[in-house]
Amino acid sequence: MITAAPPKAARALSGMDQRMLAEASGLSLPTIQCMEGSDGTIRGNIDSLVKRIAALETAGVAIINEGATSGSGGRGVRLRR
Repeated sequence: MITAAPPKAARALSGMDQRMLAEASGLSLPTIQCMEGSDGTIRGNIDSLVKRIAALETAGVAIINEGATSGSGGRGVRLRR
């Protein structure tokens, strides 16, 4: 289970606003807004989540599991399960 907070934090670290992330990921702005608008588990399908993560990683933000360390030594956001 992925909550909405880590993806919001990852976007903030990347320096992108929602519109920029939508363009970088190939997703629509409403999709990004829906994903971040959740109070609990992030809403969206796996394909959209993968596109979002890929865009953030391209921007230099590593998405890592809780308890893991970033292999590049760069910025990272832990995903809680």
